[in-house]
Amino acid sequence: MSNVAKIENFVKKFAALKEEVAKVIIGQDEVVNQILISIFSGGHSLLVGVPGLAKTLMVNTIAQALGLNFKRIQFTPDLMPSDILGSEILDENRQFKFIKGPIFSNIILADEINRTPPKTQAALLEAMQERSVTVAGHQYKLSLPYFVLATQNPIEQEGTYPLPEAQLDRFMFAINLEYPSFQEEVDVVKATTTDVKMTVNSLFTAEEIIEFQNVIRRIPVADNVIEYAVSLVGKTRPKEDTAADIVKEFVDWGAGPRASQNIILAAKTHAATNGKFSPDIEDVQAVATGILRHRIIKNYKAEAEGVTDEKIIQSLF
Repeated sequence: MSNVAKIENFVKKFAALKEEVAKVIIGQDEVVNQILISIFSGGHSLLVGVPGLAKTLMVNTIAQALGLNFKRIQFTPDLMPSDILGSEILDENRQFKFIKGPIFSNIILADEINRTPPKTQAALLEAMQERSVTVAGHQYKLSLPYFVLATQNPIEQEGTYPLPEAQLDRFMFAINLEYPSFQEEVDVVKATTTDVKMTVNSLFTAEEIIEFQNVIRRIPVADNVIEYAVSLVGKTRPKEDTAADIVKEFVDWGAGPRASQNIILAAKTHAATNGKFSPDIEDVQAVATGILRHRIIKNYKAEAEGVTDEKIIQSLF
């Protein structure tokens, strides 16, 4: 099958995938879209939203529709790296045997990642970056595709361990989850207070997803689109000559080169989901907010004047 035929096949399967997810998840189209773009780009996502907005259900449903294994890890202040990676035990023959932890799955929901100490956060972030874990000097490969969706509760910040900026940079997208609209909430209540259970069909296999990830990476990008993405990221750096005025006034630190790489990868996936064989500037703009949001560090003036990350990013287009 040619790459063109594969992209056309991907468009059909992606539309069917969204329909399958919509059986259970009402509304939240943009959030589901960004999570799926992140998965097919081979990245990870950080989901920021108040409790009770069906974050776990959303990821579980997506995992079922993708035909992948799913594990949820609830982070707590007493969680140790061995609790998520696994540990070596002595078996009945007095031999050391490795028992795998919950990190060995295709899709991981890292719930409230800011509730756990830096040592455990670092263990998860190594797995995200290297797609492998090291326990007692032995390296264990994780099965691909591998996707981590970490959640953060923006309300409770006392006694938490916020992710440092260098670790935030490991996440491709930061996705804000808002409350549903009135009608969506009515539909949610109707759907979840009966005994009807929706069955979600598996539409993909792990091998298919890896194949689609490879096809998306092979999509060509015009030089002017790459230059637009790089200049967009360059405008977020307040100490550079190319910085926008709003950035010089309200931003302390801008995004690094990983943001440019992620924007192009996500733009390729965004283009592919819409049946295009090469991304254009509109695709870059469609994914830029989610990719730059957590990479821009605002100053106190921005906080005082209520200038949002979104406003700064939108002004750079």
